Amino acid sequence: MWQQVTLSNLRFYQWRGASYLYRVVGLLQAWRRGSWLLQWAEPLGALLVAIVFAVAPFVSTALIGVLLIACAGFWLLLTVSDERERPQVTPIHLLVLLYWSIATVATAMSPVKVAARQGLVKLTLYLLLFALMARVLRSTRLRSWVIGVFLHISLIVSVYGIRQWFFGAEALATWTDTNSAAADLTRVYSYLGNPNLLAGYLIPAVALSLAAVFAWTRWLPKALALTMFVVNSACLVLTFSRGGWIGFVACLFVFSVLVVYWYSIQLPEKWRPWAMPAMLGSCAAVIILAVLFVEPVRVRVASIFVGREDSSNNFRMNVWAAVIDMIRDRPIIGIGPGNNAFNQIYPLYQRPKYTALSAYSIFLEVAVETGFIGLFCFLWLLVVTVNRGVQLINRLRTLRNPQGFWLIAAIATIVGMLSHGLVDTVWYRPQVSTVWWLMVAIIASYYLPPQADTSTAVQDS
Repeated sequence: MWQQVTLSNLRFYQWRGASYLYRVVGLLQAWRRGSWLLQWAEPLGALLVAIVFAVAPFVSTALIGVLLIACAGFWLLLTVSDERERPQVTPIHLLVLLYWSIATVATAMSPVKVAARQGLVKLTLYLLLFALMARVLRSTRLRSWVIGVFLHISLIVSVYGIRQWFFGAEALATWTDTNSAAADLTRVYSYLGNPNLLAGYLIPAVALSLAAVFAWTRWLPKALALTMFVVNSACLVLTFSRGGWIGFVACLFVFSVLVVYWYSIQLPEKWRPWAMPAMLGSCAAVIILAVLFVEPVRVRVASIFVGREDSSNNFRMNVWAAVIDMIRDRPIIGIGPGNNAFNQIYPLYQRPKYTALSAYSIFLEVAVETGFIGLFCFLWLLVVTVNRGVQLINRLRTLRNPQGFWLIAAIATIVGMLSHGLVDTVWYRPQVSTVWWLMVAIIASYYLPPQADTSTAVQDS
């Protein structure tokens, strides 16, 4: 039953043979064979993806949108000119398509259709970016190259953030309760303009840089990766984003669990039962010591548990109450995707003086946009993605293939970003959303169809 729920045994080649939609694949196959440029199709796609991650922290969302349109157009060109026999579809792709279909229905039934259409266009661009990345990242070389570009850019972002900590940074908004003990803290935001957004951006950077310590083979790259991990982690902590800290801890916890699992088969048999308890105890000790002896950390953590006495907590609680009312009125299919649709409907429900641009929770945002149908599909997508990633980690662990550490980082990042997303929706900003779909695409890129020999290593495409 679990295999059926997680779509583990689907035979997509059978679907391809009967699908009218799939018949568009290969329409320009003859033209592609004669094209000199498309002989380099995958490297060109990886270049487009790398440009998105290289400029995202520094440019406007409008320019990022233009680049996403270019990525979408290039994926469409590759798809209609591809060989029909090449496996392109995974269970993750299927659920992404299902979620997009639900969002399309939500748009058609939205009370603010024009605004919802704008949100649907943005969602479509993100999903087509995912489709392009899942394709080009099948190559081990291109996967490492794209991840390397993101890590170098995140290092620049983190270095500038740490510089703000030492030399001061003007608060561009009221990020801390002025009545709290942490009111005078400098919260860094680097090039992203918001400490919560920066924290959401750095969670995947932390996980991928830590994975690079294991995945990169030479000592100099390993030293660079370790430097990236330390700098990214320090910058994330200095954002003093409580949601970011929750995501950071969840990310490192899952990463540690999976690394212990990875190396457990190499430990002496008498040590194996103690490996996981030792890791869990060490993690708990580090967190407890940080809370007890680092005053800024203690103050920020304590503010999580004071309820409405903290202005940020009180603000979120009032927004959540209004969003729950919105969901109650349209529980099945929601109001339609996008912040524009939310901004037009939310004022009808908001509490006085508590304006908001989003639901301040990923799961509430999904529910208010696409209803419980969309939320169910989103949760199904998460289950299938993480299950697929764990299966692939188990396979690569048996083969001792260090490429498995990118999967560990992807799963840890997904858990970390979702943990952060419980209390924030920076996930919907393009700088963060593109990285989220990179994590999903990394897992999808390792896919092997069920009929493939499970003893075969993941090969370069």
